[in-house]
Amino acid sequence: MPVKGQLLDEREGIIIVLKSEDGQHSGYGEIAPLPGLHDETLQEAEAQMNALLSQKSTMLFEHLPESLAPSVRTGIEMALLNLDAATSGIVPFSEHHNLATHVPVNALLFGDTPMVLERADAYFAMGYRTFKLKVNACNTAGAIASITALHNTFGNSIELRLDANQSLSLDEAVAFAKKLPMGSIAYIEEPLRQAAHIGDFYAATSICSALDETLWQEPELLKSIPQEALAALILKPNRIGGISKAMYFARYAYDHHLKAIFSSAFESGISLSFYAVMAAATAATPSACGLDTYRYLQHDLLETPFGADHALLDVQQLYRAGCTIQMSSLRRI
Repeated sequence: MPVKGQLLDEREGIIIVLKSEDGQHSGYGEIAPLPGLHDETLQEAEAQMNALLSQKSTMLFEHLPESLAPSVRTGIEMALLNLDAATSGIVPFSEHHNLATHVPVNALLFGDTPMVLERADAYFAMGYRTFKLKVNACNTAGAIASITALHNTFGNSIELRLDANQSLSLDEAVAFAKKLPMGSIAYIEEPLRQAAHIGDFYAATSICSALDETLWQEPELLKSIPQEALAALILKPNRIGGISKAMYFARYAYDHHLKAIFSSAFESGISLSFYAVMAAATAATPSACGLDTYRYLQHDLLETPFGADHALLDVQQLYRAGCTIQMSSLRRI
């Protein structure tokens, strides 16, 4: 899998388990920085986790240090919330939110145009109606061909999202956008190397953007980019700064009529099932989320592997399954 310019054939992480005082209940959390995406390495995350846990004070968990790396904070917050749910019998966030019963997922498309169409046909037959296509400065011509073919084939029966990963200049992005069929895309995620110019991109093209990397690189831009230029916030909890930070941005999205789209960094079903609950708690009709990454992992850590049924995630069922770990897949450290 290509990730931020490097090829990964293996995914590593740490599973932390917190137990109730009587030993009857457990809460699992996943700490899994992704090389190329996170600043912290897995070794640095492990050292930080060990330093925190060695203090043996439950008070620490009420006020986690601000210095915690995003992946570490995510894993510890997840374990705490899962332990609370195991003890109380109440699914996280459901006490104050009416959880949606199902969350749709989007399907990732890649390759040349014939491969994109072949994959889209197969996903469409499986029930997928939202697709995501990667774009960069080196493949704009190929992307235009694929987008045109998808639009001609499916029309308005699908929603097509683009992701440029901050790879285009403003001029490149405008030139690219003007070659797209009218109404063929929902938005383009992080189109520009300089997110501060997203308002200019919208003014020149009338195409909305979504923020992903900007939310942790320059979060202050969220309030200065014209609201009409944005369509969605892409929320990767383990990179954005934790569960509570992701929920803050989800509330911001709701208040400003933006889509909150939860996404993963190739994590196991432990995290994916938790993120599905987060998505279900933040909108009555959740947007299709980026949790289809489970398809790229050969093995899951759950007794019942995480998966979608006809492009829909059954939130309650997946959350229960996400709490039953296949312990033989883990090595104690």
